[in-house]
Amino acid sequence: MKALDVVLLTADKYLPSEELNPLARNVILENKLAGDALEKQGLKVATKSWSDATFDWSTTSFVMVRTPWDYFERFAEFMNWFTATSKKTNFINSHNLINWNIDKNYLKELQGRGVHLPNTFFISKGAQISLNGAMKNAEEQFGKSVGTWVLKPCIAGGAYNTYKLDKTETEAYEERFRQLIQDDDFMLQEFQWNIVEKGEISLMLFQGQYSHAVIKNAKPGDFRVQDDYGGSVALYEASEQEIAFSKHVLKACTELPLYARVDIFEDNSGELALAELEIFEPELWFRLYPEAADLQAKAVKDRYFQ
Repeated sequence: MKALDVVLLTADKYLPSEELNPLARNVILENKLAGDALEKQGLKVATKSWSDATFDWSTTSFVMVRTPWDYFERFAEFMNWFTATSKKTNFINSHNLINWNIDKNYLKELQGRGVHLPNTFFISKGAQISLNGAMKNAEEQFGKSVGTWVLKPCIAGGAYNTYKLDKTETEAYEERFRQLIQDDDFMLQEFQWNIVEKGEISLMLFQGQYSHAVIKNAKPGDFRVQDDYGGSVALYEASEQEIAFSKHVLKACTELPLYARVDIFEDNSGELALAELEIFEPELWFRLYPEAADLQAKAVKDRYFQ
C-alpha cells in the first residue's frame, strides 16, 4: 500500500511560506481547497513541488497536476522529471492526455475533429521565415487581410512570450521573431477584438459534466486577461450553447479528462471559438465556487478508488 493516495503538484514558489504575494496566496488557497475536498473523500493527500528532489514519487498512487507554473520556463527539466516520474506513479489527468495537451499543437487535431478555432497559423521551430512572410502566408490561408495579430508560443502559460502586433510593426519585431522561432513552435493568430470587448469565458467540467464558469476581462488598455497583468475574473452563468460547445470539445479528445477547463470566446465573425483546452494544469477557480472542489474529489474517488 502506498503512503499517499494523491499528491497535488505545484511549484516551489506556490508552497506555503511566511512571505506571499497575492497570486501565491490565491494558488495556495486553491490547492488547499482541492486537498481538503480529497481528504473529505477519505484520501491521504500531500502537496509537493515537482522540483522537490527529496520526495520519493513512488510513494503516492497518483499525482494530480495542479499549479507547476514554472514548467514552461524550465521545460526540458520538467519533461525529464515528468517522464521519469511517470514510471513511478500515475497522473491525473493521464500521462497520455498531459503529453498531448502540454503543446498547443493539439489545437490542430481538435480543429480536424470539428472544433472551431480562431484563424490560426502554426509556425514550426526553426522555420526559415520572416514575420512579414508568416503574416502573408497566414492571410493566404485565412483568405482575408488581417491588420492586428497575436504571436504566442505553443508551449507556455500566463501570456509568456505573447505579443500583440500590428501589421505595420513587423520590422520592429523581426529580430525578436527570428530568435523566438529558433527555440519553439509558435502560433500567429488573428487578434480577437471580442476578447477585449466582451471577455473570455472559462467553463469547468468534471467527468465531462459542466460545473461552473468564469469570465475573464483584460484591464483597460491591455489585451491579456490573466490576473498577472491586471485582468479580472468573476463567476459567469454559461448559456446552453456555451456548455454544449465545451462538451463538444471534450468529445473530440482521445479520452475523457477527469477535469478540464474549456476557454471560449466569440470570434471576429460572431461565432463561438476555442481559445484553449486546459487539461494539464488549469486554474479552476475553486475560490469562487468551492463546491467544484468537491465535484473533482468525488470524481477522483469514483474513478480511481472504488
